[in-house]
Amino acid sequence: MKKIPCHVVTLSLVTLSSCPGSGFRVPGSGFRVPGFSIYFLFCLFCPFPKTMPIFSPISPSLARRVNAIQLSVLRQIYDQAPAGSINLGLGEPDVPLPEVIRKATEAALAGDRLGYTPNAGLGEVREVIAAYQASITQVGYGRDNVCVTSGAQEALYTALMALVNPGDEVLIPDPGFLAYLTLVRLAGGYIKTYPLPAVSGFAFDREAFAASLSPRTRLVIFNSPSNPTGTVFSREDWQFVADRLSRHRILAITDEVYREIYADQAPPSLAEVYDGTLVVSSLSKMLGMTGWRLGWAAGPKDVVRAVTVMHQYVTTCASTLSQRAALAAFTPAGLAAVQEIRETLQQRRQILQTGLAQMDVPFAIGQGAFYGLVDVSALGDDVQVAVELLKECVITVPGSAFGTQSTGFLRLSFGGQPQNLREGLSRLKQGLARLHQSR
Repeated sequence: MKKIPCHVVTLSLVTLSSCPGSGFRVPGSGFRVPGFSIYFLFCLFCPFPKTMPIFSPISPSLARRVNAIQLSVLRQIYDQAPAGSINLGLGEPDVPLPEVIRKATEAALAGDRLGYTPNAGLGEVREVIAAYQASITQVGYGRDNVCVTSGAQEALYTALMALVNPGDEVLIPDPGFLAYLTLVRLAGGYIKTYPLPAVSGFAFDREAFAASLSPRTRLVIFNSPSNPTGTVFSREDWQFVADRLSRHRILAITDEVYREIYADQAPPSLAEVYDGTLVVSSLSKMLGMTGWRLGWAAGPKDVVRAVTVMHQYVTTCASTLSQRAALAAFTPAGLAAVQEIRETLQQRRQILQTGLAQMDVPFAIGQGAFYGLVDVSALGDDVQVAVELLKECVITVPGSAFGTQSTGFLRLSFGGQPQNLREGLSRLKQGLARLHQSR
């Protein structure tokens, strides 16, 4: 007789117990045992492994893909933070909505034309995004090279679902945005990392990258400027990457959501030198529009077409209101607002740099994005350090959330308001001093 796994039987009994009049009739009698009682007795006597979840009689089992995803370390830290904490882990710029966006939104609301758009987005929105990307890469993009998405993260998700087959090798940066690992895993890809070594200030390591590539590599994800390091790839770096990828026609996704946040020169793009590049970006960081969920994927037409197919079944289309507001983002007034936000963040960057210089800890602040990394390895485990700092009512993000290379560091953001940034740094200084004294 074929043995049935305990959890399969359990699910069957759960289904049985949820039906009206369900149960088991004892042969030769009119007695019926309720389905719930059968379930209870089964759970009581069946020797379940301790690691196997016990499903309630009214709840279905969860898919394995969900069970493989854990609550992020960031969320765990945030959930433990006491009231009144200052968030130095902020992943968005705390800036007012630009007036040009506000006016465009009001006009869109007054026009009352907010129904569905084409799956790939409004034609005029795709055209202005294509023109913006072409101004960066000098590549002739048109509307068919762009799919408008509900933020850059949806663009990443739909791109990976469209491009990665189960078992395909996908390279992601270490350290890197923590969603990369989960999104590749959801797509069924085999995850491999290439290092941005801490010992070299998290700079791109060409030799290590080349050594990470293999005949199985299907796709590589890049992030420049980087979260959490602020690393910016140079044109020479991109030329090296293009040379290596072109040998085997490996696809590339470049996450450029922080492209407009930089200290000196505008970051170059891999798409300038490699035609197998899909650029993912959004308005979230460049205009402080994180909640508007307006992003895009731009690249080769056949790739964008595949992304659009996946996007169609994930979210139909990006918010029509956000799309109409986006038309203003690429006007002269919109780009002037981007410049103003960039300058504001550079002032806050100086606050972070000055504050950290007054503490007895090594730190690194990259040339892009709005993050710095503080080395707390001398104080112990970075997660425990972050938890200890909550006693000072200051929130930081453990570097281990982003990879092995940033383990032992804390990620700090200078995206917040100046007064909060200064007070947060003061609390951080007190907390680190307390931890130093206790060792």
